[in-house]
Amino acid sequence: MRRFTIRNVAVFVLILLGLLALYNNVNWFLRYLYPLRYEDYIIKYAAEYNVDPYLVAAVIKVESNFSPKAVSPKGAVGLMQIMPETAKWAAEQMGIQNFSSEEIFNPEMNIRIGTWYLAGLLKEFDGDTTIALAAYNGGRGNVREWIKRGVFDKSNDLDSIPFSETRTFVYKVKKAYTWYRRLYKLNS
Repeated sequence: MRRFTIRNVAVFVLILLGLLALYNNVNWFLRYLYPLRYEDYIIKYAAEYNVDPYLVAAVIKVESNFSPKAVSPKGAVGLMQIMPETAKWAAEQMGIQNFSSEEIFNPEMNIRIGTWYLAGLLKEFDGDTTIALAAYNGGRGNVREWIKRGVFDKSNDLDSIPFSETRTFVYKVKKAYTWYRRLYKLNS
């Protein structure tokens, strides 16, 4: 009986020590779940295009988990998962000379174009982050149609977003945004 009690105490102490160690390393664990890479590019282009750098980091986290070689099943490419046609159009609009679709795998170019595009959506939708994010994922034409039909509006009710993938994307970006603001200091 005594060995059983000593074993229970030992297990309890080990669990308690483990919880204390975890508590002391929560930031490390959360930074593992919400990594931040390419910080200089995020800060640079967020400042240049007047976009919250935490929002850019959150989009990258959700879109590619900071993998510059990510390619979606639909063909979106790179850190911010930009469609090649959109990248070419954006590069043209931005005055980027001799742009090739391979450049979208370059982290700096991807963040530059993705942040510029996100800034345009925020401007188009009067700074409404939820609607801009829905347009980033679901397409600006679809979002305009949803607003026109009264399916999705300024109430920002995420459940009213017709595409489940887009609804999930917006939810995840907003959650990641909250964590990035808590975990990092992004000076611009």
